[in-house]
Amino acid sequence: MVTKILPWVARILAAVILLQTLFYKFSASDESVYIFSALHAEPWGRIGSGVLELIASILILVPRTTAWGALLGLGLMGGAILSHLFVLGLVVKDDGGLLFIYALLVFISCLYLVWIYRKSLPVLNKI
Repeated sequence: MVTKILPWVARILAAVILLQTLFYKFSASDESVYIFSALHAEPWGRIGSGVLELIASILILVPRTTAWGALLGLGLMGGAILSHLFVLGLVVKDDGGLLFIYALLVFISCLYLVWIYRKSLPVLNKI
């Protein structure tokens, strides 16, 4: 029972967080513009990462493509985590570290999903 529920919890958690942040990226909220300006990637980095996060969230929710979406999400959140650690700081514009925590939650969920569905990824199907 847990082996069927836990992957769906990870899928939904990752997809909901990824989809929730899209509004802020696509509406050019002050916080998103600040983040991508600090990374010298405004506006194309903000828009491009939003598009990739949308693709990742859709792929994560479709059972046949979950592993690919999780792999994409893993890369995106790895970049977000590194950006927080080396450029932005853990707290961005008084958010209490919420964006960093969201990035960690998505990263952990995607790492779990990649591991669970590794057989469907040609590079990892031998493990």
